[in-house]
Amino acid sequence: MGEVSATPPNQPPYMPGYPRAERPWPGHVGAADQRVQQSFYAGPPAPARRGAGTGALVAAILGFVLLGLLGLLVVLFLVGSVGPVAFAIAGVMALVPLGIVLLAVRWIDRWEPEPRGALIFGFGWGAIVAVLGALLIGFLVEAGLAATGLYGGWYDFFGAAVQAPITEEFGKGLGVLVLFLALRRHFDGPVDGIVYAAVVAAGFAFTENILYFGSALIDGSSVAVTVETFIIRGLLSPFAHVMFTSATGLAIGYAARFGSNWMGVLFFLIGLVPAMLLHGLWNGALFFVGDFYAYYLVVQVPLFLFAIGIVMFLLSVERRVTRARLLEYAQAGWFTPDEAVMLSTSDGRGRLRRWAVSRGRGPQMRRFITDATRLAHARQRVLSGRAAALRDEADLLAAIVQDRREIGA
Repeated sequence: MGEVSATPPNQPPYMPGYPRAERPWPGHVGAADQRVQQSFYAGPPAPARRGAGTGALVAAILGFVLLGLLGLLVVLFLVGSVGPVAFAIAGVMALVPLGIVLLAVRWIDRWEPEPRGALIFGFGWGAIVAVLGALLIGFLVEAGLAATGLYGGWYDFFGAAVQAPITEEFGKGLGVLVLFLALRRHFDGPVDGIVYAAVVAAGFAFTENILYFGSALIDGSSVAVTVETFIIRGLLSPFAHVMFTSATGLAIGYAARFGSNWMGVLFFLIGLVPAMLLHGLWNGALFFVGDFYAYYLVVQVPLFLFAIGIVMFLLSVERRVTRARLLEYAQAGWFTPDEAVMLSTSDGRGRLRRWAVSRGRGPQMRRFITDATRLAHARQRVLSGRAAALRDEADLLAAIVQDRREIGA
C-alpha cells in the first residue's frame, strides 16, 4: 500500500488495517516517560514522496546568484559612502540589533519553522534589493527636483515622512509577495507572513544601520552622537522596520487562506497602507517632537506592545489549528490522541524532545514534530479549498511514517 487511499478532501486519509492499539517501542521505560513512549507505534507503509522540481531548484540558484551580484553593489556603495574602516566598525555594531530581531523571529517561527533557504532569501532581499530600490528612487527624485529648481530644505521632511515610507515599504513588501508567490506550500497564514516580513525588514534595517552608524562615526562631531545613534536605532527601536513591514506580511499571510495568487497581490496593496502610515508616523514625528524619549514612551512603546499582542494571539490560533487537524488524523488512525495533544502544546513538545534526546533521537524527534505541524497546516489548506495541498499532505504523511521508523530504529 504505497499511496494514500482516495478520500474526500474534507476527511483525512485513512489507511485500512492501520494499527489502532498503542504498541510501545521495546526497551525499559520509567514512570515519568511511560506515556510519551506509549504514544508511538509503527505506522502504515509510506506514501510515495515527491522531490522538488528541477525548475524550482534552478530558479532558487539563479535568485541567490542575482542577490550575490547585487549585494556587491550595496557593499561598494556603503564603503564608498563611509569608508572601509567605518564600514567594518558599523557592520559589527549593526549585528547587535540584527541579533535581537533574529532571536525574536526564531521564537515566533518555532511552532512551524519556515524553510531556512526562504528566510535567507528574504533577508537578502531586504538587505540588498529593497535597499537598492530605495536608493535608486531617492536619487531620481532628488535629481528631478534639482533640475526643476524645486529642491529645498522642505525635502528633508518630505523625504523622511513621505518618500522613504512609500519606497522602502513597497520594496520590502514586494519581497514578502515574491516569497508568497514562490512558496505557497510554506505560506500558511498570518504568522508566516509576519515571519517572512520580519526577516526582510531585518535585512533592510541591517544595511540601513551600517549606513547610519558609519555616517555617525565619520561625522567627527562627538562620540556622544555615535553612541546616541546606536542607542536609538540599535537598542530602543530594533523592531521599527519589522513592525512596519509586518503589517504588509500580516495582510499577505491572510491572503494565503485563499487559493488565488491575485488575492495575494490585492492584500499586498492593502497591507502597504498601514505599513507606510506607521513608517511615516515614526519618521515624521522626529521633526516635531522636542523630547524623543518621551515620544518614544508615549507613542512607540504602546505600538510595539500592541504588535506583540497581535503576534501572541495569532500564535494561539496556530496552536488551536494544529490541535484540531491532528485530532482529525488521530481519528483516522495516523496518530494516537496522546500524540495529537502533545504535538499541539509547547509542554507536550518539550516532553517529546526530552524523551527522544535521552535515547539519542533528538534530531529525528524535532523533524517528526516539524513534519506533524506542517501536516496539520497542509490539511488546513485542503479544507480552505487549495487542492494542490493534497500533494503536500501525501508527502508529509510519507515523512511522518519515515520519522517514526527512524525514531524507533
